[in-house]
Order: sequence, then C-alpha cells, then structure tokens
Amino acid sequence: MDGTRQQKVAKELQRSFAEIIQNKGMSAFDGALVTVSGVRVSPDLSVAYIYVSIFPSEKAEKVMGMLKDNTKALRGELGNRVGRQLRIIPEISFFLDSSLDYVARIEELLKK
Repeated sequence: MDGTRQQKVAKELQRSFAEIIQNKGMSAFDGALVTVSGVRVSPDLSVAYIYVSIFPSEKAEKVMGMLKDNTKALRGELGNRVGRQLRIIPEISFFLDSSLDYVARIEELLKK
C-alpha cells in the first residue's frame, strides 16, 4: 500500500514526465504515440517506476530501447522540472504497459 506522500510524488512525476514526452513529440519516437500510463515510487522516494503505453504496439520494443538509452537525459529534464519540490530526484526505470493490447484482444474475442 502506497502512502499519501508516495502517491503525491508519483502523480507529480507522472504529470511532469508526460509533459517531457509531449514536448519531445512523436518524431522523437519514430512516429509512435507514447503515453505515461502510471508511475509507482519506492517508499524512500529514490526510485520511480514509469509505465508507458506505446501505440502502435509494433514499435514498442524500439521505443522502449530509445527510452532506456536516454534515461540519464530524461532524468535530468525531470530534475529541472521537479528539482525544487523534491530533495532527491529518483532514479527512473521504464516498463511497458500492455493493458491496451489486452483490452483490444478481449474486444476481439467478444466480437466472435
């Protein structure tokens, strides 16, 4: 169970990181639409787990590689945005949120 502070920090990180992704634009991600679907923060606020949803899902592997390769730069941009609100800028780890693919699969099965 996440504490109130964890939830507040996670929401702020999600909002800030979504703005960073939006400012980069689709061209930076090979034309894929990248959405920050959620953020979880460790209890000591030192690690942020960022869940991203990528459309179309065929480009997911490539975009995840791009995000992981640019983790240091993205963390720096995040630090510029939330540096005055947090004492320590958390390390970030990216995870693919495949819930959209799951929903599409369920809808496909229901139509049959």
